Amino acid sequence: MTSMGSVTSRRRAMADRHPEWLSWTLHAYLDWTQADFAARPLVVTDGEVLDYGSVAALSRKLASGLAARGIAAGDRVGLVMANDPMTVPLLFAIWRAGAVAVPINTLYRPDELAYAVREAGCALLVVMRSFGSRDFPAMLDAVLPGWLGGACADAPELKGGLVFDRDAPADFVQALAGDGDAGEIAVPVSADDLAVIMFTSGTTGSPKGVAITHDNLMRAAYAGAYHQAFEEGRRAVFSLPLYHGFGLVVGLLSGMVVGGAIIPLLKFDPHAILTAIGRHRATYLMGVPTMTIALLEQAEKESYDFSSLTAIHSAAAPTPSWVWKRIQATFGCEDIITSYGQTEVTATVVCTSPGDPIDVVSETQGCIVEAGIAGMPDQGGRIAEFKTIDPETGADLPWGSPGELCCRSPMNSKGYFRRPDATAELLLPGGWIRMGDLGQFRADGNLFLTGRSKELYKSRGELVSPKELEQLLTRHPDISQAFFIGMPDDRYGECGCAWVVRAQGSAISAREIEAFMAGQVAAYKLPRDIWFITDEELPKTGTGKVQKAQLKEKALKLVWDMSVSRA
Repeated sequence: MTSMGSVTSRRRAMADRHPEWLSWTLHAYLDWTQADFAARPLVVTDGEVLDYGSVAALSRKLASGLAARGIAAGDRVGLVMANDPMTVPLLFAIWRAGAVAVPINTLYRPDELAYAVREAGCALLVVMRSFGSRDFPAMLDAVLPGWLGGACADAPELKGGLVFDRDAPADFVQALAGDGDAGEIAVPVSADDLAVIMFTSGTTGSPKGVAITHDNLMRAAYAGAYHQAFEEGRRAVFSLPLYHGFGLVVGLLSGMVVGGAIIPLLKFDPHAILTAIGRHRATYLMGVPTMTIALLEQAEKESYDFSSLTAIHSAAAPTPSWVWKRIQATFGCEDIITSYGQTEVTATVVCTSPGDPIDVVSETQGCIVEAGIAGMPDQGGRIAEFKTIDPETGADLPWGSPGELCCRSPMNSKGYFRRPDATAELLLPGGWIRMGDLGQFRADGNLFLTGRSKELYKSRGELVSPKELEQLLTRHPDISQAFFIGMPDDRYGECGCAWVVRAQGSAISAREIEAFMAGQVAAYKLPRDIWFITDEELPKTGTGKVQKAQLKEKALKLVWDMSVSRA
């Protein structure tokens, strides 16, 4: 594991490098890092490498093109781009032009794409020509006719669109910016201006656009690098999309603090990711738990070169407890990291620390992120404050008591774009944000999550936490993943239903699962129904989170079909 001496020296090196940049904008951040790391790679793929200098130069050229198209300060530019290298200079070009980036989920259905464009009020839309079997221009033609030419009645703020062909990136640059020299455009932008509208994953309802500022992103980027004591030149490999905070902040922006690079893959392919580790000498592997489990299974099938890898970060959803020791045994990393955050607070606000023992990583999400530099609130060097409240009454609870988590931090977003009612529900007096998650801080300062307040259900009049039961089931060697949801029940009002992914080679039955649980939990917590599903069949967001709302729909249909067949 990483020694405390190396952690301290790495953090000191970061803090000594001109901390005043925290009040900068993101394009100023790129220019500052480019001054030190111009020739270092920033984006690495099998096909090309973009260094810091070329990203900075290309972002200036593209920014000039955006300005020539009438994109002004505060305008929103939608990006349907997946993880193509061009996404990185495009993001910085948008910020350099004073505009707001709106990264849109490439897995959205046509109606969802149209929803995001309208919700954010995009003035310009940049889309990949295709991604897998998806033809984005055709999809948009069907739901937003006239989008490309800026004559779309259903999106009146849209001034036009551009199509990016991955096979001809130079043609795209030519179409947007022309042949002229990239002169620096002078657009007044402040750290408190919006930088990104990032859509929530929509696991429990329609996605909402979270309004995130330059300052939010800058502080999140620095704090992530500082807390985890990133080594100089860190290389992060992932297929996490850059339209999500995990990929954008932890992957791209935090790595730039230490002159690091990203190795972004277009889609999740376990073999391709594991191959890229050795091919590009990756030091840091990122994923959500469903990805991590698939990577583990693939790594046990074939031989790969993991000699460069020093850390694995698995977060953004609950991780089965059995995963952690297998990660350590399979990949042989110094540090295994997990964390907690959400889009509404920009990124990670709680994280395990380098050198934490495996039991801390497997049982908690870590401690409040440290960022001991000038300009941070006086919270012992931490990036945020936390408290818990009663989820029903909203009353404050004593420190260390279980309850709904609330966070106050300079990374707190401005709320939901053009959604004042939803924003009012999110924000509490005193600058607090309701996280919607249940948990408590242990005496050692580490956070233990107990579930989502919206996922709790009542069985026989008693509240049930799905996370407790999911953690119990995934300790069974024959169970890879488990998801509990509340279902309507004629007798009890509500009851539990479990979706189970069997471990490889397992044939465990529902009756065996019931027997395993019966001796360990109260009867009211036992599921009425147990359904089996494969990992491939799980409904997931683009970031790999399992969509429990869709699992509930599937369960309701199964129950209905069974009742019809019995009638």
